[in-house]
Amino acid sequence: MKPPLLFFAKRAIIYIKPKMPPFLYINPFTPIDYALVPYISQHYPPNMGYLATLLTSFFLFSLFFTSTNAANFVISNQCPYTVWAAASPGGGRRLDRGQSWTLNAPAGTAMARIWGRTNCNFDGSGRGKCQTGDCGGVLECKGWGVPPNTLAEYALNQFGNMDFIDISLVDGFNIPMDFSPTTGRCRGIKCTADINGQCPAQLRAPGGCNNPCTVFKTPEYCCNNIKCGPTNFSRFFKERCNDAYSYPQDDPTSTFTCPGGTNYKVVFCPIGSPNNFPLEMYGSLDVE
Repeated sequence: MKPPLLFFAKRAIIYIKPKMPPFLYINPFTPIDYALVPYISQHYPPNMGYLATLLTSFFLFSLFFTSTNAANFVISNQCPYTVWAAASPGGGRRLDRGQSWTLNAPAGTAMARIWGRTNCNFDGSGRGKCQTGDCGGVLECKGWGVPPNTLAEYALNQFGNMDFIDISLVDGFNIPMDFSPTTGRCRGIKCTADINGQCPAQLRAPGGCNNPCTVFKTPEYCCNNIKCGPTNFSRFFKERCNDAYSYPQDDPTSTFTCPGGTNYKVVFCPIGSPNNFPLEMYGSLDVE
């Protein structure tokens, strides 16, 4: 009897048991369809009985997502400067201080992120450039932003109908952020430290603070196809934002869950940020 497909965990890992097909665990930030193709073709040869079971499973899976409520995200700017909010999926919007933008994400949305862009200039057609978080020189983002940028990441209605959320500094930091539920019973997460002002000299960037992978591009910092651990640079971020991802494999203390159907808020420069600090940096640390 073939085991069921299981969907869980932050990263895609295959566990092999003797004489049994592998259990497949899918990162909720990875599209499920791409991961299933090689698994099904290798371990489940096509036959009419299995095909009927597979089609039934996908029908029920689709029905589940269709009947699940979309999530509502209210993105607001409390910074003393303009932030050009960005979302993938979702696009982009200029937010002056005190303004908000509401997004509705369909159930099952994964590999999604929200971030802020700073020091942008766009023409009437929506083309231009941002100092941090630029997404191809357009107001309405179609892809991800260029580091450094603070990220709110989410995957909706995953294993057990749970949402997975996190704040990531793997692409660096540009704006303090609060990513919290507005409904449901789960906790919010924040990164409100003055990281720009205290950024190590080696990581400093105009308008933000880079992650070491962006600067050095080595396996030690990027964790490319290897198991890696914290470094002095990642500890700099972690000590200031305990709940945020500080390096790519910082999973155990950085991924949080909420019940499916929860609504959320993303706040740039939430109350409690140090003076809602402006973009300029006031000093730096040397980290070795």
